[in-house]
Amino acid sequence: MKVTTRFLLATAVVWIDASTSRSAPLASNAVHEQSFQLPADAGSGLYARVTTPLSAGAPPSDAELKPHTDATNLTQYVNIFVGTEANDDPGDVFAGASVPYGMAKATINVEGYAPAGYVWPSDKPTRGVSPLHDSGTGSSSGSYGNFCIMPILCADNELDACTTLLEPRERMRRNGTDHGRPGYFTTTLDNGIRIELTSTRRSTLEKYTFPAAEMRRAKSNPHLVLDWTNDSPGTFRGGEMKADWQQGRLTMNGTWLSSFGPGDFRYQAFQCVDLLFQGKQRLSAHAFFGGNRRGYDTKRQDLDHWVRVAQQIGQYQAGALVRFDVDREAKEDVTIMVRRGVSFASAENACRNMEAEVGDWDFDATVASSEAAWEDKLRRIELSAATPDYIQRLFYTSMYRTFLSPNNATGDSPFATDSPYFDGMYCTWDTFRTLFPFLSLTSPHEFGEIVETYIDGWRKEGWLPECRANQVKGFVQGANHGVPVLADFAVKYAKAASSLGVDTDELYRAMQHDIDVPWPQWEYEGRQAAPYQLYGYIPFGYLDPASVGEQTREASRSLEYAFGDFTAAMTAQALGKPVEDVQRYAMASLNYSLNFDHGTMSDGFKTFVQRRRANGTFVPSDPTFCSPLDNNSSHACSLQAENDFGVYESSSWEYSFYAPHDRAGLVELMGGNATFEKRLDHFFSKGYFAPGNEPSFDTPTLYHVLGKPYRSVRRVREVVDTYFSLKPGGIPGNDDNAAMASLLGFYLLGFYPTPGTKELLILSPFMPGYTLHNPVLGKATVNVVGYDERSIGKTIPQGVKAFVSEVRIDGKRHTSRCRLSFDDLFPGTPEGERKVEIVLTEQEMEGCGDTDGDWPMSLSTGGFLDLKGTRRPS
Repeated sequence: MKVTTRFLLATAVVWIDASTSRSAPLASNAVHEQSFQLPADAGSGLYARVTTPLSAGAPPSDAELKPHTDATNLTQYVNIFVGTEANDDPGDVFAGASVPYGMAKATINVEGYAPAGYVWPSDKPTRGVSPLHDSGTGSSSGSYGNFCIMPILCADNELDACTTLLEPRERMRRNGTDHGRPGYFTTTLDNGIRIELTSTRRSTLEKYTFPAAEMRRAKSNPHLVLDWTNDSPGTFRGGEMKADWQQGRLTMNGTWLSSFGPGDFRYQAFQCVDLLFQGKQRLSAHAFFGGNRRGYDTKRQDLDHWVRVAQQIGQYQAGALVRFDVDREAKEDVTIMVRRGVSFASAENACRNMEAEVGDWDFDATVASSEAAWEDKLRRIELSAATPDYIQRLFYTSMYRTFLSPNNATGDSPFATDSPYFDGMYCTWDTFRTLFPFLSLTSPHEFGEIVETYIDGWRKEGWLPECRANQVKGFVQGANHGVPVLADFAVKYAKAASSLGVDTDELYRAMQHDIDVPWPQWEYEGRQAAPYQLYGYIPFGYLDPASVGEQTREASRSLEYAFGDFTAAMTAQALGKPVEDVQRYAMASLNYSLNFDHGTMSDGFKTFVQRRRANGTFVPSDPTFCSPLDNNSSHACSLQAENDFGVYESSSWEYSFYAPHDRAGLVELMGGNATFEKRLDHFFSKGYFAPGNEPSFDTPTLYHVLGKPYRSVRRVREVVDTYFSLKPGGIPGNDDNAAMASLLGFYLLGFYPTPGTKELLILSPFMPGYTLHNPVLGKATVNVVGYDERSIGKTIPQGVKAFVSEVRIDGKRHTSRCRLSFDDLFPGTPEGERKVEIVLTEQEMEGCGDTDGDWPMSLSTGGFLDLKGTRRPS
């Protein structure tokens, strides 16, 4: 990970293909820096810039500790290709042109496994450019990928010779030509046609440059194939295409199946395409085409309107083909410009979107506007200028992804609403743990808009959305996790909620309804509430007359329901609701312990989460099932009916560490501090830790509850170095809508959150300082006293300062070295500033402070809520 040879940069611009180490010129508007492949052990992989480091152990100067100035472009530190490698455990990160929360996400669609459209390396062909994608999802068949445009050349300029269908039109990309930065993407096909993309929130601008020599060789003008029917999973169920050939405008719409939801739910998408570039381009021929994989391939030049109904068998392919009127004998390359808008409401909306957002067709200005929008987001956390270059790249690359999703489709939702509308929530089970707490640090307005989307879902459809994607309901994974998302906002921003567009009374009613009211179809929203309320857990083998759903994941759903109850209690307290509500939800949250079977043994340890019948008896299974060591393919670990061991996408070894609201109670449940520490060590050393699984997010920091925060620091350093890098495969599995990115962001900043609360566990920052800018709560400046760059590797060398000895807030000693409150970070007013000093030592200091309040909070020992006499159920 650590780079030892560093130097200042020249301004040469090159792109290095990591598979061949061949260099190729970059676009003229590429970032002005030297980019190259570092040694494998450097950990920075595909894209890195190196600078002169701090001297080992030397304190940085005051100038170095200052955050970046306005002249420093933070987007230069973002590598959009991290998480795009198509390996055995892919990240499925979108790499293309997008603005923050962009509904339009433009990139190429690569064949094979490519859920987000793009994958690395360039060993599969592409079938064109689509404006619709998601990022970081686990949907193996992909999401969206609709409305591909593919630039082609046609032999002897004959339309009938044009390859319009999927396989015939596919082409490889040239090695070393994939390049991108926030708001811009480019690649070159193996026939020399260059693709450049940029976008706005709901529109794209696209440049297709055809080489003059290649046009002469093929005796062909530039052609574009505009795909109408094909999404990535191949689920077209009918639609309509219209063309105004004189105006050079096409509209298309269709109905497709969601990528992660019940087959009963379908979504519509619309696009509007302009081809004439304000009269600067002309069409010399056009046609509609239709065909399939069995030899049917027909083009008609006399059509301008086509309605296609659903086809139940096979994948029908259809679209439009256009030829541009140019002098193909000219010596200059020919660039064709295309603009298009998208909508989930109507074709008219799609046309209005592109007219409003890219009305002047100015490609460079659109790139600059997108980059400025990204700069605004990244500048909300400014790292000190003395931060090692690799850490700056790791941090800002991760922070960038936290603003890629969900997709802001406000104004283009599939139903009428005056509220903000965000889509692509895959899935709240992934994101409630770290993404929304990370968002809360700097972005209350965006947080409020997304929370309002959740509340509006309750208004419109009766329940909080859970894993909503492709404009329709998605499957519930772990539980109804819209509840802790709303709680995290309410607990931190109750006083400012109205100014942020959120009615907290409505928020609370929506939350209560989601928790208390059984929903007949809890598979895609709500809870299996009736048996949970009756027994305190979801019983195995229970005949439930109130709800329908796959009878699986009983133990993990019970744990997740319990945590949701806790966050409801925190919300009730924050909003001043009746104390009876606080107590009821808090007591219900302690039922998590009912899922632990003290008779189950594994590797010499006892007490594991297991399924439990209504009569109280347990139905045990091997706690190692679906752990990283389980190679038995007969074990279903996800939503399958064959998942018959009680937990979701994880092992009982992992889920048995899950009680974020009552960590001290969990330690007691497992036999006390010494046993818990041995068990935690064994969890990591044996290989049960699954870093790509969200339930494992808590485990590296659980040493805090034992009074050994230094062990959490060591474990987090090990996790970051082992599983995260700037390589295309540099995240441990699906990014899951930036769940992984936000986890890494917290680790690098030196904190770990308990969602639905204000508590932050204190770790050890990977940088010497930073500033958080919060437009509602003010500025927080964090200075790390004693920072030593040598501490950021996999292991911390002896004698290197890395462990927290004390924390000072505005010059006053904070009593705890293990935890602080969200309120401790911020002054509470937009104009205010709070200064936090984290003082490091080389000593492994035991304990968290002088009083019980200095230790991480646990509900059963009096933390978080004032519940005198509360005890965990037996």
